[in-house]
Amino acid sequence: MTLTRQLLAFILKMTIQLKSLEELKKEYAEVEKQLSDPELFSRPADIADLGRKLKELNQQIRSIEEKQKIELDIEDVKKILSGEQDLELRALAEQEKETLEKKLALLTSDHLQNNKEEMEGVVMEIRPGAGGDEAALFTTEIARMYIRFAEKSGWRVQSIGESDTSIVGQKEAIFIIRGKGAYKKLKNELGVHRVQRIPETEKNGRLHTSTVTVVVIPEAHETDLEIKPQDIRVDFQRATGPGGQNVNKRETAIRLVHLPTGIIVTSQKERTQQSNKDAAMSILRSKLLALKKEEEAKTKSEIRKTQIGTGDRSDKIRTYNFPQDRVTDHRIKKSWHNINGIMEGNIEEMVQELYETKE
Repeated sequence: MTLTRQLLAFILKMTIQLKSLEELKKEYAEVEKQLSDPELFSRPADIADLGRKLKELNQQIRSIEEKQKIELDIEDVKKILSGEQDLELRALAEQEKETLEKKLALLTSDHLQNNKEEMEGVVMEIRPGAGGDEAALFTTEIARMYIRFAEKSGWRVQSIGESDTSIVGQKEAIFIIRGKGAYKKLKNELGVHRVQRIPETEKNGRLHTSTVTVVVIPEAHETDLEIKPQDIRVDFQRATGPGGQNVNKRETAIRLVHLPTGIIVTSQKERTQQSNKDAAMSILRSKLLALKKEEEAKTKSEIRKTQIGTGDRSDKIRTYNFPQDRVTDHRIKKSWHNINGIMEGNIEEMVQELYETKE
């Protein structure tokens, strides 16, 4: 009776897994079909995203297929053990079963760890500090630097919201970067970033100093924190900026207000209300989890001051000096040159060295 229950449980497990495998294969075929669309050739960013998705799906499919094969081999060995009387053959079968189970455990552990790392996400919020319009302009440039770095690293970027100023600059830039090692590498980027240069609008050639604040929060998932529906007010808004008729005529933007804390999150970059709501919920959940961790350690104001400071020119972690073509990280007291390349997202060496030093 026990054996029958075990077999039924195994069959049910395999059926569920096979269904998942079939869904993955169907999704793989759909992505392949999208990649073959000639209209896609004019959108290299979309090609890169679909290519990464295809690679991820292929890895998942191969992992599940290998796992299923090992599980079937284990069941075959169990059948042998249930009927074999020869002690020597039973010993060999027991040894084979132990080897297969260890291999299955290792494969499952690696699969879960890889999935966790592949889905690792980081929320980045970048805002002007001191310096007026020049700080807003540098906000745009710093956000672009991190997005370029993410793309070069093979990570995915989801823009949540941005607020433009009257010039080519932003009051804020908020986005999520997802990929293996994203948070581990970017967590040390939080703080005040200072820029020194002569603005194009400066008639007397004077050097100006401005700052932006960078906040880095690990992306939280639904299992990390429960948010009660009654604690949220959802406002629907008309999205602004480019995006065609869908953006201009439909209320696709979402504004979430967390009533107990007063935290407000707005998402307008996605094309549907549900997608914007999901993105906004991810940001809100991440902020609430970070707030919870802060409160467990110290008061919110003290922790925030430790993380990003006040935004004053003197309160800095890194300086971007354009006239001297130099970027200096004040925490590890090291400088790098080729500032134009750095602003194009070539910050791997800088990020890696900081990561190794801090770890």
